[in-house]
Amino acid sequence: MRRRPVLVVLLASAVLLGACGGGADKGTGGPEPSEAVVDPSTGATFIPSDTTSPAPPTSSPSPSNEAPPAVKLTRLAGLEAPTALAFRAGDPALYATEQGGTIQAVRDGRTTVVADIGDRVLTGSERGLLGLVFSADGATLYLYWTAREPTGQVTIAAYPFADGRADVARERVLVTIAHDRFGNHNGGQLGIGPDGFLYAGVGDGGGGGNPLKTALDTRSLLGKVLRIDPTRPSGGRPYGIPAGNPFADGRDGAPEVWAFGLRNPWRFSWDRADGRLSIADVGQNAYEEVNMVPGDRAGVNYGWNAREGLHAYEGRDRPAGAVDPIIELPHEGGVCSVTGGYVYRGSRIPGLTGRYVFTDYCDSELRAGRPTTGGWVVESLGIDGRQVTTFGQDEAGELYVLDSSGLSRLDPA
Repeated sequence: MRRRPVLVVLLASAVLLGACGGGADKGTGGPEPSEAVVDPSTGATFIPSDTTSPAPPTSSPSPSNEAPPAVKLTRLAGLEAPTALAFRAGDPALYATEQGGTIQAVRDGRTTVVADIGDRVLTGSERGLLGLVFSADGATLYLYWTAREPTGQVTIAAYPFADGRADVARERVLVTIAHDRFGNHNGGQLGIGPDGFLYAGVGDGGGGGNPLKTALDTRSLLGKVLRIDPTRPSGGRPYGIPAGNPFADGRDGAPEVWAFGLRNPWRFSWDRADGRLSIADVGQNAYEEVNMVPGDRAGVNYGWNAREGLHAYEGRDRPAGAVDPIIELPHEGGVCSVTGGYVYRGSRIPGLTGRYVFTDYCDSELRAGRPTTGGWVVESLGIDGRQVTTFGQDEAGELYVLDSSGLSRLDPA
């Protein structure tokens, strides 16, 4: 097995597809002297501990300080332009979306179509059927897609699921967001949080540098993570607004908004050990980033489009209280579009426990982020994922990888 040189990025902590970077604008600014410090002996970058980046909690199972273990990808099934992966409680099948609008169930290497909404999905470039998740009881399938009509409209809808199939004729549309100006930065992640609510990662609406000025606008649903209760419609909406949402009363922002200041939060996840929320946000032209905060922390501002990674974007001032990423990947060696994963909590690969597994869509190298007392170290896992669009985590905490042509499981080598 081939191992690439270890990539090390250290970001110190403080108390507390994916869609590629694009656009012609290059303005990123340099690291701000008060924030970034470089160790001349190693070249590693540190963020002083007085910033707002969260520390890894000491109560979580800690990863080993040793080098990451040898791993491999075991191929399970081929798929056509797969985009997202989900598991259903008590169900041995793995469920994957295909960009054109189909949902496939994978069982013992065989695939079966369990739903098809291709007649209503707009595909091409970054558009299509982009996300799915099941309700906790497995009786409802939630899908995230871009609509043919109105053109490009981001749509989150619910479908009854029984006897191995989704009833697409009984579609219940929950959220629609206009997205007709640009075709990129659609987001696409859906997740059921530890609190039982439905979360959705929505891109900033596209175009280089966020020309629509949506990400920091708390009244816009673009450039956000949303949180809703799809089981309790209220206020004339087909969903409820959780009381803990930062703008639940609607005075200072849209009630659905949970977090803002994001460019294209293509994939996010929670650490099942402590509920930390990790958001991998696709960068502009210079830096990719991974953010991590306590999962119950509402109203976090991640800084885009005033910040790209740890850097000022086009000389803009840092927003008050903005949270810095725990991991930053510069656009070097083919890096261009981060694909977020999970903190590993399975049992098959003990040496990976507590490490955050992720990759970059363009260079395809699987990586593992490890928290230390000084910050986060990012190490290579020594294998290529072949344009990974997403990761998945089963009930046992084992990880799966969905790439441009199929589904694999992460196994010990």
